[in-house]
Amino acid sequence: MAGHSKWANIQHRKGRQDKLRSKLFSKLAKEITVAAKMGDPDPDKNPRLRLAVKEAKSNSVPKDVIDRAIKKSQGGDAENYDEIRYEGYGPGGVAVIVEAMTDNRNRTASTVRSTFSKNGGNLGETGSVGFMFDRKGEVIYPATVGDADTVMMAAIEAGAEDVESDENGHIIICADTDLNEVSTALEAELGESESTKLIWKPNMTTEVDLDGLTKLMKLLDTLEEDDDVQRVTANFEAPDEVMAAFADE
Repeated sequence: MAGHSKWANIQHRKGRQDKLRSKLFSKLAKEITVAAKMGDPDPDKNPRLRLAVKEAKSNSVPKDVIDRAIKKSQGGDAENYDEIRYEGYGPGGVAVIVEAMTDNRNRTASTVRSTFSKNGGNLGETGSVGFMFDRKGEVIYPATVGDADTVMMAAIEAGAEDVESDENGHIIICADTDLNEVSTALEAELGESESTKLIWKPNMTTEVDLDGLTKLMKLLDTLEEDDDVQRVTANFEAPDEVMAAFADE
């Protein structure tokens, strides 16, 4: 699994999840508020909000936090967030996409730019690396829902494009515009997913060695720690021995 899937596994193994959890809650709540403000506050009538709520629940965000985020969107004092995508190169020429929600474009642009430059990368123009990724829907299930053939059949029936299965679980990929429909069909067949969201899926990857991976992770982690940054995706690929060596550091 290229890029973000491997990165998530590394984060989990290195115990970074707890540190990031409170930040994750606030980022998921922000997505809920923005989705509810842009459309209907009822998740059943607003596909983007439904997916945001689903993702929040799968990350154990408490119901009262979710309800408060939706309610906040309907208040007159709700902040106005701009959604911005930044693109650049990390150490070793790895392509990086940064998705942000901000109430201050200048602050966010300045922070993202300096984070890239301080960590051996450089921020490019919008579109500078976007061609190396495809916008897709991603639904993740644990390995316990069934074997690869069972999940593959359910995914085909649901209208998905691809499935990646290994001992860690099943990653189901679909067209970005089909995510709501595909995830609903999968839920009826396989139950609640671990994660359902839109992603940038690399269509080409850049291999990194241990030194490159270490430097790249520092950049990606620093970007993710920024409150304005919602999601970071990179198109790196590393041999299993490099991943194992990094996880043991």
